[in-house]
Amino acid sequence: MTQTQSPKIVKKKLFSPIWLLPLLALGLSAWLGIKSLQESGIEIEIHFPSATGIDVGKTLVRYQGLNIGKVVDISLDQNLSGVEVKVLMDYRAQPFLKRNTKFWLVTPKASITGVEGLDALFSGNYIAVQPGDGDSQTRFVAQREAPPMKPGKDGRIVELYADTLGSVDVGSQIFYRQIPVGSVVSYKLEPDQQIQISAHIKDPYANLVKTNSHFWNVSGIAVNASLQGINISSESLSAILAGGIAFSSDSTAAPAAANASFPLFESEKQANGGVRFTLTAPHAEGINQGTAISLRGITIGTIDAVKLTDKGVNLSARLFSANQALLTNTAQFYLQGAEISLKGIHHPGRLLTGPVIELLPGSGKAKSHYPLLDKAPDNHNGPFTLQAFSKQNPGIKVGATVKYRQFTIGQVTEVTLAKDFTQVNYILQIAPAYQGLFSQGSYLYGQSPVSLDASVDGISVTTSDSDSLLSGVLILEPGQHKQPLNREHSLAVYASKADAINAQREAHSRQVTLRSPDGAGLSAGSPVYFKKMQIGRVKSVQWQPKSTDFAIELQIDQDYAGLLTPNTVFWQNSAVTIKAGFTGVDVNVAPLAGAIKGSVSLAILPSTATTKAKTNTKQLYASEQLALAQAQPVTLLLPATAQLKTGAQIRYQGVDIGQVQQTKLSEDLQQIQATAWLNGRYADAFLRQDSRYYLVSARISLQGIEAPETLLTGAYIAALPGQHKLHQYRFHIQEKPDWYADTPPQALKLTLVRNTLGSIKIGTPILYRGLTIGQVKGVELATSGRNVHIYIAIDAKYRQLINRSSRFWDYSGIKVDVGLFSGAQIETGSLQTILAGGIAVATEQPNQTGNQLSSHTSFPLHAKANADWLNWAPKLQ
Repeated sequence: MTQTQSPKIVKKKLFSPIWLLPLLALGLSAWLGIKSLQESGIEIEIHFPSATGIDVGKTLVRYQGLNIGKVVDISLDQNLSGVEVKVLMDYRAQPFLKRNTKFWLVTPKASITGVEGLDALFSGNYIAVQPGDGDSQTRFVAQREAPPMKPGKDGRIVELYADTLGSVDVGSQIFYRQIPVGSVVSYKLEPDQQIQISAHIKDPYANLVKTNSHFWNVSGIAVNASLQGINISSESLSAILAGGIAFSSDSTAAPAAANASFPLFESEKQANGGVRFTLTAPHAEGINQGTAISLRGITIGTIDAVKLTDKGVNLSARLFSANQALLTNTAQFYLQGAEISLKGIHHPGRLLTGPVIELLPGSGKAKSHYPLLDKAPDNHNGPFTLQAFSKQNPGIKVGATVKYRQFTIGQVTEVTLAKDFTQVNYILQIAPAYQGLFSQGSYLYGQSPVSLDASVDGISVTTSDSDSLLSGVLILEPGQHKQPLNREHSLAVYASKADAINAQREAHSRQVTLRSPDGAGLSAGSPVYFKKMQIGRVKSVQWQPKSTDFAIELQIDQDYAGLLTPNTVFWQNSAVTIKAGFTGVDVNVAPLAGAIKGSVSLAILPSTATTKAKTNTKQLYASEQLALAQAQPVTLLLPATAQLKTGAQIRYQGVDIGQVQQTKLSEDLQQIQATAWLNGRYADAFLRQDSRYYLVSARISLQGIEAPETLLTGAYIAALPGQHKLHQYRFHIQEKPDWYADTPPQALKLTLVRNTLGSIKIGTPILYRGLTIGQVKGVELATSGRNVHIYIAIDAKYRQLINRSSRFWDYSGIKVDVGLFSGAQIETGSLQTILAGGIAVATEQPNQTGNQLSSHTSFPLHAKANADWLNWAPKLQ
């Protein structure tokens, strides 16, 4: 009988998982739509005077070299006065779009001051942006010119005001003592009709601008012609062509703030107004504002104001900056007009111009008040006689004039050769009024009849007056000391101003002696630079036979003596340095003087860079890289057959600690002498008498390639530190390497002894229960020749597995044992041990005080393991 099965009732699911797919698709579409809207960009409008140089789809908007927008449409504005440029900005530029944000078109422009927008010459015109503050907006008016750069950490902006612009233009350089330190970035006409000039001072020189700095225009050429000669001067060649501004500062004043304002004077004379003082007199007859102060007929100052007092009058006087040194403690002033006598009229011009105030220089520190005498003071002293000497006569003859600031103050009365023929002696007669100009440290130098100085920094032509062409001229340079010069003192006479300056520099300079393995391409007079500014020169280069190196003596100017610290390092400069890499090519060209004569640079290392407060400040390094690393020189000697190249690394534990700079054969052709440098951070430990060096090159065997990197880079030198107290700088590279040179000091070093080497090689693993715990570091025949020594190293983390109860056996290859009754037994290890060999080890007893090991303990290496060895399982800790 057939049984009917009851139907199963299945409840229908209310929600099927298949519906998750359209929900996920809907969510993904919504997310992509929102993201697309967010990153679709921001559309803004910029009004330009014209569309010249702007193309739809091509012209980009850039900020600091990064593209942040593109022009998408151009249309005329409603008034036909310009164009509306629609720009689609990157959505990430939203923070830049503020009310004071500025846009302008960058196009390549060439002028005397240089080329602007050079990048636009290759990539096309683009719209630059300068972020501003304020509320967000999307409509802007483009600037007609690039706005001045904002003040910030990179330099300082100063505002200059002048009545006329002159030859100053955007890009005109700003000079400080004839060194370019900045440039003009913009100018505009203010409502009060003054010209506002914005100048940018570069960051290294920003602190040179003080609160009392004076700025003046140095554009063009200044020509001063008179009976005393012709003087043509300029600030620099670029200032002649493109205009320029110079400034001076008081080093003791506080630095000026950003956007500080200064007047721009027409000349240095107006800017640096000289020294001011007061003359007191019972009356002011014939004296007015503008009355000249004169010295031997040359105007050296003026009266700025006349003020009535209860006791008479006070005259506000000023000596020009070039003559302010004439104002001394004992200086005297007197009124002198035209003199009429039976012999005629003396100073007839003063009948029309009025009297002048004559100055008689003195000595000592200047005062603020001086009496004005009615007539010249009585002077009963005769001429002041001085002696002078020079190594070689610079064309000075009897009758030659002695001048100070182009004023004749005396003459040469005698020129003779010294009795020992070592120098030329002079006798000078100086007018009594100028005796105070001579003090301790004063010196004289000869002036050439015609002096021409032409360079990139400027052009200067100076000629002497006709009376001095035959007899010569001596120029006085007063000393800095206030102690008067006595008649017995003899002044030094130099051939020229340059020789005098060099002699004074040498007398007051700091001497530094450097050591170098070669002459470094230097000679006497080679410049010494700090950050590409010359601060000294090479005095001499001398070979030292005892030390077989060169002693290079430097003279560092006194102003820069503070750069000579225990952390100062020196290196020789290359004429051209080229660094090429994936990021580009960097070409560094030395200054012209340094490229021709060779040069030295110096730098100051941070105090943390020194090692044990011992820095090699008297070593001349071959490059900046070696100097900054405080490298130490070392000489390494190798066999002539060694394959070592220049540039090979010196390494310890895989870390580069030095480099071979030069290799050469010895005179007997039996050795290679390698000159190398060690990094100063590690050098001390590797310059001990027991330090060791050996050559590492690739070795190919069944177990692999040892030092495979040397197949590409060539051999390198491995170094081992020493412990000896004494140092040495010359080492013989060992022919046989130290087996444990690259082994960590914590590893356990052991020696295994067997009759034959078998298949054991360097690199053969040491196995404990099938795991590698060390390796063979070296093999050699014993001195007696009766057995082989195998040097192994157990990793530090496994050294507790080995003690005096340990047994070692050869685990290499395939071992076959055939017996008549036992049959054949085949024993193999892993594929690695079959091919490359292996050494197994087992330990019988736990670690105890009596069975601990020290390095270099010897064990026999057995041919095979005893059966019970394989069952040893002590607890080793």
